[in-house]
Amino acid sequence: MRSFEDLLACPRCRGPLRGLRCDACPAQYDAPGGIAALRLDGDARTEQVRRFYAAAPFPGYGARDTYATLRARASRSAFARNLDAAIPDDASVLEMGCGTGQLSLFLANGERRVVGADLTRPSLELAQVAADRFGVQGVRFVETDLRAPGLRREGFDVVVCSGVLHHTPDPRASFAALSRLLRPGGVIVVGLYNSLARLPLRARRVVARLSNYRWIPGDPVLRDRSSEPARREAWIRDQYRHVEEHRHTLGEVRGWFRDAGLTWLRAYPSTLLDGEGDELFAQEDDWAFERMVAQVRWMRSLGPEGGLFAAVGAKP
Repeated sequence: MRSFEDLLACPRCRGPLRGLRCDACPAQYDAPGGIAALRLDGDARTEQVRRFYAAAPFPGYGARDTYATLRARASRSAFARNLDAAIPDDASVLEMGCGTGQLSLFLANGERRVVGADLTRPSLELAQVAADRFGVQGVRFVETDLRAPGLRREGFDVVVCSGVLHHTPDPRASFAALSRLLRPGGVIVVGLYNSLARLPLRARRVVARLSNYRWIPGDPVLRDRSSEPARREAWIRDQYRHVEEHRHTLGEVRGWFRDAGLTWLRAYPSTLLDGEGDELFAQEDDWAFERMVAQVRWMRSLGPEGGLFAAVGAKP
């Protein structure tokens, strides 16, 4: 297995690290529990989000989880299957905002080097325990913040960041910082709440608040987790009680890609009216009318589970 150290960097000066010591400044970092501590203190709103997830790491693991059950659960997601199929076997992959690491562990096969990064150490500790228990070798977990990442600039073939940017104080600026970690020719995948597709959950949230979260109608995830109180509570906190949330249209996100100098490839699910291809990294043509119709349709297809869509682009 190739070294992971060349994928890390000093979060203060961006210098390379050797033995977690910066070659460019006097900074020395450590790695308690095998998790590199490369996080600088953030602004007040970022620290509030970090404390929110530290109190209840999301999404967590079931008591009977094995690597086989984790892979089986991930494989039920068409997005996860298509992402895994699209990433080359020898790619360097970053999952920024990995939480407790399920997707990072799922993607860590073949000769890939997968870095799972998050600003919340309790989540990463659960991820590391799972990696050790499952015997997954191709993944390393790093405590860092995407606005001052302890990660090499232009170091990654694929950057994945799903369900994260919309919980940052400035999602556009966070996306710009994230895009700088992608090497030329690499692909970035970001998952965001869509402004229209999020409307059904926002309606459920009104009912949840009126009932003091004792009754939340029509949520399929809560039904699936009815026998797992801890994971059920984690979902309620993340979806209904979050301290920072933004929602975005396709046109807005396409502007982020343009401003960062990235080529827009596609949205997932597809915005095409005549069907959807499975190749996640393939470029799709679309037009404004199709994008609007797709977002309205997403209210039904994505709305029940929160309205999360993916945007895919490449660095020329």
